[in-house]
Amino acid sequence: MNDRFYKTRFRIVLITLISVCSCLLLGAARMRINVPKKAPNVVLIFMDDMGYGDLSVTGALGYKTPNLDRMAAEGTRFTNFLAAQAVCSASRAAIMTGCYPNRLGISGALGPNSKIGLNPQEETIADLLKDHGYATGIFGKWHLGDNKKFLPLQQGFDEFYGVPYSHDMWPLHPNQKNAHYPELPMIEGNEPVKVAKTLDDIAQITTSITERAVSFIRKHKKDPFFMYVPHPLPHVPLAVSEKFKGKSKRGIFGDVLMEIDWSVGEILKELKAQGLDKNTIVIFTSDNGPWLNYGDHAGSAGGFREGKGNSFEGGQHVPCIMRWPGTVPAGRVCNKLVSTIDLLPTIANLTGATQPKQRIDGKDISLLLKGDDNQTPRQNFLYYYRKNSLEAVRQGDWKLVFTHPGRTYEEFAPGMNGLPGRVNENHEFPRALYNLQRDPGERYDVSTLFPEMVAALEQLAEEARADLGDDLQNQKGKGMRPAGTVD
Repeated sequence: MNDRFYKTRFRIVLITLISVCSCLLLGAARMRINVPKKAPNVVLIFMDDMGYGDLSVTGALGYKTPNLDRMAAEGTRFTNFLAAQAVCSASRAAIMTGCYPNRLGISGALGPNSKIGLNPQEETIADLLKDHGYATGIFGKWHLGDNKKFLPLQQGFDEFYGVPYSHDMWPLHPNQKNAHYPELPMIEGNEPVKVAKTLDDIAQITTSITERAVSFIRKHKKDPFFMYVPHPLPHVPLAVSEKFKGKSKRGIFGDVLMEIDWSVGEILKELKAQGLDKNTIVIFTSDNGPWLNYGDHAGSAGGFREGKGNSFEGGQHVPCIMRWPGTVPAGRVCNKLVSTIDLLPTIANLTGATQPKQRIDGKDISLLLKGDDNQTPRQNFLYYYRKNSLEAVRQGDWKLVFTHPGRTYEEFAPGMNGLPGRVNENHEFPRALYNLQRDPGERYDVSTLFPEMVAALEQLAEEARADLGDDLQNQKGKGMRPAGTVD
């Protein structure tokens, strides 16, 4: 009788344990049920002030970028790829949200203690992928508001290590107007962990970012992950670690580019070592063109007109390479019009994540990315700059520039040795029509020869103004959303 009693109790306990374990396993499975077993990882590497001509494959001289050349050989190079705007914060808001930045109330480059930032109500790539079960990390420069409520951990990221804004926004910059800035903090999560006090501290930034990126890959090798690596360099002031100092024939700028290429190589090597190479989309591009008045400390626009801070092609036409072995065609060059705002909807499609609830401006280029050259997802593009000025519009190869004041580098000699040359911030650019296939340097106005194209582009501009407004016309748009603000 006693034995039977204990045997019965043992069976009850055993059945209960099995039931509890089954429930726990089922619950864990349900938590990740929306993530496909082979959902691709995504690595987005975003440069700062790198011009179209700053890679070996686009004509750089005095140094080599072998790892980026290999990325191009093993993936697709997009030769008609545009940053959303030609300045730091605006460009970063766009790549994170798939929207023209003026739609979100973001313009220019936000400084320390900014009273605005990217509204946490906006859905970033990190938000979408985190909700889809991805681990998310950012290592590098954020520049979308340095108040805690705007930092990456409040915008969909699990991990953040880097700087909150550009590293020239500190008191040691040669430009004396920066003397009132605070010391540049390095942030871990939401909290400053140290400050960059000298250029020697900046010289370690590429290495420390790369080490964090490699560690993140190792940590999440069994999870789907999204890793965003927005390098603070080659934005001035330039600094490079000892292992690359003096290695190029292009001075410190070439040394910096060689170190960045090394960083890309370390990430690719770790993906390979962890068996993730064929299941990871790697995207490499830049936030805007080169800051040309820094002369030998600036990059090359690759023959395009003007540079950073300007809506001519040199300001926004940037390098872009996308690699996904076995899915994205290798050794391919794609000349279709694409922009940074197209990355969010494309990544959401490729990973199976939900598209944003609010309106975005990006186009899904996933079929084009996979090799279908019959696809032309992006037909048009809007060149906004300053706070909300529509300076040009584009349809295919045709670009209509409107009369506007803007920055020009062409009137002055560039600076040297880290000191900037002069620029004219209010040069009056005339209205002109350019065919970018025949005239990528935007030198020959053909508006009188093609009045029908001018009319079509004027109509495109009127539609844009009704939606997003235009300071040049004193017009308010109906499709604007507010930036986040500090209480």
